[in-house]
This record gives sequence, C-alpha cells and structure tokens, in this order.
Amino acid sequence: MILSGLQDAAAGLDIPFGVATVAAQAGGGLRRRQIARRAGGCNRVGIKAMIRASILAVTAALCCAASGPAYAQGGYPNRPITMVVPLPAGGTADLLCRLAAERAGAMLKQQVVVENRPVGAGGRVAIEAVIRAAPDGYTVLCAPQLSYTVAHLLFVKSPLDTRAMEPVSVLAAYPLILIARADLPANDLPSFLDYARKNPGKVNYGHQGKGNTGHLLGEFLMLRGKFRMTEIPYRGSAPAINDLLGGNIDMVPDYLLANKQNIDAGKLKLLATGSRERIKGYPKVATIAETLPGVLADTWMAVAAPPGTPKEITQRLSDAIGQGFKTEELRKRILALEAEPLGNSPDEMRKMIEASTQHWSPVIEAAKVAID
Repeated sequence: MILSGLQDAAAGLDIPFGVATVAAQAGGGLRRRQIARRAGGCNRVGIKAMIRASILAVTAALCCAASGPAYAQGGYPNRPITMVVPLPAGGTADLLCRLAAERAGAMLKQQVVVENRPVGAGGRVAIEAVIRAAPDGYTVLCAPQLSYTVAHLLFVKSPLDTRAMEPVSVLAAYPLILIARADLPANDLPSFLDYARKNPGKVNYGHQGKGNTGHLLGEFLMLRGKFRMTEIPYRGSAPAINDLLGGNIDMVPDYLLANKQNIDAGKLKLLATGSRERIKGYPKVATIAETLPGVLADTWMAVAAPPGTPKEITQRLSDAIGQGFKTEELRKRILALEAEPLGNSPDEMRKMIEASTQHWSPVIEAAKVAID
C-alpha cells in the first residue's frame, strides 16, 4: 500500500516513472490526495526528496531480493533428491552410497532416494543421465573413483567426460587386494611373479570388467613386474570369484570385504594388498609396493552433481554427508567394511580426482586400455 502511494506521489512530483513503477510493484498504498493533504504546509522540495529517497531504498531492496538465489539455504531441498548409482544393489560400494543417502537425508530433512542403474560398460548410461540432468541438486551421482577420473580416457570412440561434474564428497576409500586360488604354487607376490615369469602364457587373471580398477591393477602389475598374464574379463566380482574358488583362474584383484571369509577359511590366498601400509588384520601380508614400488591401488566412492550445479548446493550436500560420516556409529560401520570413512569437502574431492587421474592415466595409455 505504501509503495502504491509513493508511485502516485512520484507522478505528481516528477520522479522518474520507471523507478516509481518498480517500487510500486510490491502492492497497494496511499492515494495521491492523502499524500498531498499530509504534505500541506510543508516544503514541497523536502517532500519530493524524502519520497525519492524512500522509493530508491525500496527499489534497491526489491532488486536485491529478486537477484538472490532461488536455492537459498531455506529453500533447498524442498523435494526428494535422487542419488543414481551405476552399480547393482548390494556390495560395499552400493552400501556406502545408501549410507550417504540415509545420513544426508536426515541432515537435510528431505528424502534421498537411491536408484541403481547398472547399465552399460562402466555404468555409462547412469553417468550420462546425471551429466544431462538439471543442475539443481535434485539428481546426483554416487560412483567409484574411476568414473570421475579417467572415463574420458577409457571411452575413446564415444567419449564420456565427467570432468565438468561438480564434486560433492568422497564417502570412503578402500584398498584392492590380490587373491589367488588355494592351490596356486605361490603364497605371496614375489613368488607369484616368479611363477608367472617361469610360465609365460600360462598364468591368467580375472577382473570385474574392462576399465575397472581390478583390470587396471592387473595391467599395472604386468607393466612394472615385466611379465604377462592372460586377461579374463567378467561382469562384476562375483562370477570372477566363483571361478577363482573353482580353480578355473589363477588370480583376481578385488576387495577385502567380499573375500575375507574365504581368505580366513583358506579357500583363497591373499598375496598382497594395494594399500600404502599393511592391513591391520593381516600384518604378515606385504603391500604390492613393497615388491613393486609405486604400485598402489585403492578405490573410493564419491558423490558429484551435474555440471553447473551452484556451489551453495554442492556445499550443502557435502556438509550434510560430512556431518553424517563423522558420527562414531557410522565410522564403526564403515571401518567394519574394511574401508576408511571420509565424507570430505568438494575441494578435497577435487584434489583426490586430480591425484587419481595422474596415477592411472599412464597405465591406461601404456597398456592401451579402451572401452568400445
């Protein structure tokens, strides 16, 4: 109402019509005759200056309000968030995504729905869908390390470039291990290398699929160890491990959690770990780097948003995940998965992406790894 009156008064006092109109858009006001009556006996110039100042102040406030982000902290999220996972349900990686969704939802007071889309090599279909999604924070990706770091190098015929995605948070990191069939005549990595070199063309290894971390670790071992193995790709870890247990293949680079029971039961041999330090539960098992310096292999699960998502949104998501992953109860659950809980910031995730890219790019190029 006051703004409408100011518009009327501005017209009578020759204040620019555009300024008065912007200010008046907020709603009703005093009539021109009311202002004129109250102005009686006053200095017309003084009234004019006062009204002009009032209009300009209100206009400035309206402009600031209009330019403020629609995703202000109080407004986001106001509907459920979809977390796309390019992996089948079940397993360590999927569980970490579900823990992140659960804790982020609790912190944001909004539901975070996990949607598994294990379609296409390397989860390509799911990743592309998130890249094309609206950059509003309501669709995010929860995927393994290599999805964010070297996808543009692996998919050479039809590039899949995730480098423009907005980092949110790395959830947890966990090392790869080298496991062998129980009757393989080698008990550690040095003896395995010796066996492979003495039996060229006879040793093979299975992995979870082309371009997977297990595949790249196998190539890394051969490059640094100067020996060759026959590569046998599978669709996921489970069929590879089943063949390993059946004695049909010699070795598989995989993760500890899924194989711990078989290792402890003597059904599989733990040759070495891809961690920087020996794993506490297996202090007698050396790291790969103790035999082949520089050969490290871990993976991590992380959340990222579509390109162009505002930093205010990615930071809010990151804070929600980080707070959840700092609770003692959740840390214990993740440590029980033989993983290191992180829940870090977008900047920290960006640095981890850069380090991973530098680590695996030379392996991909030297081994000529490519996914059609």
